[in-house]
Amino acid sequence: MNKNEAKKRIEQLRKLIDKHRYLYHVLDKPEIPDEVYDSLLEELIALEEKYPEFYSPASPTQRVGGEPLPYFKKVRHRVRQWSFDDVFSFEELKKWDEKVHRLAAKAGFSDERIEYCCEVKIDGLKIILTYKDGVFVQGATRGDGVTGEDVTQNLRTIGSIPLALSEKIDLIAVGEAWLSKKEFERLNKERQKNGEEPFANPRNAAAGSIRQLDPKVAAARNLDSFIYDIDAIAKMAMPQTQIEELELLVRLGFKVNRDYTLCRTIEEIEDFYQSWISKRDKKQYEIDGIVIKVNSRKIQEALGYTGKAPRWGVAYKFPAEQVTTVVEDIRVQVGRTGVLTPVAHLRPVRVAGSVVSRATLHNEDEIRRLDVRIGDTVVIQKAGDIIPEVVKVLTELRSGKEKIFVMPTQCPVCGSPVEKRIIGKGGSQSAAHYCTNPNCFGQEKERIVHFVGKKGFNVEGLGERIIEQLINEGLISDAADIFELTEGDLVPLERFGEKSAKNIIGAIEKSKKIPFERFIYSLGILHVGEETALVLARRFDSIDALARARKEELERIEGIGEVVAQSIVDWFADKKHQVLLKRLLSHITIIYPARSHHPRPLEGKVFVLTGTLGTLSRDEAKALIREYGGRVSSSVSKNTDIVVAGKDPGSKYEKAKELGIKTIDEQTFLKMVK
Repeated sequence: MNKNEAKKRIEQLRKLIDKHRYLYHVLDKPEIPDEVYDSLLEELIALEEKYPEFYSPASPTQRVGGEPLPYFKKVRHRVRQWSFDDVFSFEELKKWDEKVHRLAAKAGFSDERIEYCCEVKIDGLKIILTYKDGVFVQGATRGDGVTGEDVTQNLRTIGSIPLALSEKIDLIAVGEAWLSKKEFERLNKERQKNGEEPFANPRNAAAGSIRQLDPKVAAARNLDSFIYDIDAIAKMAMPQTQIEELELLVRLGFKVNRDYTLCRTIEEIEDFYQSWISKRDKKQYEIDGIVIKVNSRKIQEALGYTGKAPRWGVAYKFPAEQVTTVVEDIRVQVGRTGVLTPVAHLRPVRVAGSVVSRATLHNEDEIRRLDVRIGDTVVIQKAGDIIPEVVKVLTELRSGKEKIFVMPTQCPVCGSPVEKRIIGKGGSQSAAHYCTNPNCFGQEKERIVHFVGKKGFNVEGLGERIIEQLINEGLISDAADIFELTEGDLVPLERFGEKSAKNIIGAIEKSKKIPFERFIYSLGILHVGEETALVLARRFDSIDALARARKEELERIEGIGEVVAQSIVDWFADKKHQVLLKRLLSHITIIYPARSHHPRPLEGKVFVLTGTLGTLSRDEAKALIREYGGRVSSSVSKNTDIVVAGKDPGSKYEKAKELGIKTIDEQTFLKMVK
């Protein structure tokens, strides 16, 4: 055939193969045998090899190919990837629903009926798919929500993920990659046959498959997917409800889990939840609960986010897996803030896919409530990544030899007096015991462990034992001392040699450049986790600006309340911390967000976005406002400075006119930040 004929034949084959891929992997309704499919694919491969000028990244032949990667590249997500908060009972769901209605009313939606889209929660690996002009160009893992890993080659191997959409649009879609129970069993039999450790559960197996550097390994594991969300869309209007969003994903060619429903009351949600508890095991994929989302996008946008999760959605988790074991001992652990936490040391037992030997007992109040004793047979539970906890004591199995545990009056590490303090407010008060020595070895060790951990400076090889050894040898007493270590300090130490010393010093040098949000997290400020650290890093231009921030200024930041604000102010006011900070800054380089290099024409201004924007997604517009110094609010009030109105702006636009607040269109907004 000539070139024109070859081109036409290639296009026909691609279209036909993709049709049967969709029938097989998405609809589960194959119309042709595998041998016929393979034959069509072989013909296409041969033609594309002969006519390379007709190459297309969307071709079915591009699902598996290329050499194994040396490593995964990091990718920064265009849209922040959030995690849902969890509820575990109908009472908790009821409180969440009341909060949603309260916040919606405050945002001006008191007259609107709130409906919820309920979907089954797949226990897989979160994936983010990016399409340009309808063609799949990048796939990534969630990572820390801001930065993930580029796993495009491996996601191409999943047959249910389209390489080309039915429309030539730009899109970021979010979903879950998962491994069927049948495939999980096959893989484990194969691994055991080869003398390899079996996977703990299908989720771990899916995650391990996606993170294979060789895409051929991932392809051999027959992964599947469900897509459930659109993060950004261009050249097409964003659906106005979650149900419409799922329907659009289906039309575009994605595999969507059809087991979703619209609920108008929490009683309907509970019925949906209970129905899935009884039938979860009948599916080929793992289900660990249901996800509940406010159906209306405009109400979602009004509710917004906390520092770590959307306010408009929640995960209603199934009862955690529970097993019994024996408490062999109860020991006290000293944390970096000085709090003493009793930890149950257990007879090792497998729960929720992993073997555990410890479980938190939280505090003395919890021990008394449970009446847990050394030697007791207990029920423990573990939900997902949550630390295992003791939920019940089987007192019927007591022999009389069990020992009552008493909290120590002296710190088990430094011997200093222990002080009992009441923490929390109102009905949520509880008692915690604290070591009164701020220079306690246990606290300092934990602070340094936190500082060098993966979410902080990520100093490879510098684990808890080595830190303890360095403190005992007098080589370090705080985090700043780490950057003054030399190979000569380490070589003479037990279990060290020239190579290991060189590796540690090399890892310390490598860690000296650190993103602003990770630096804030590493400081170990009470109540400041990685989510809050990210919020602060986006709000402040420098560590000096954060250190100077007043409590009132911090409280105005979305996601930061009175307690967190006071904790931040107290940390930077401490003279010891000021000295530590000065020493740290003499050794390290903080990588500030790119916005710090821009002028800040929106400084101090509060913006509200309403309606559909033409060229920007809602998240892109918010990012620009924050990048140039402004703040984003979800509702219009007298504190609002400017309302950016797109197509069909709705009630926020009307309220802005009522209050005499300035309204601008998208083009005017873009000129402000040009």
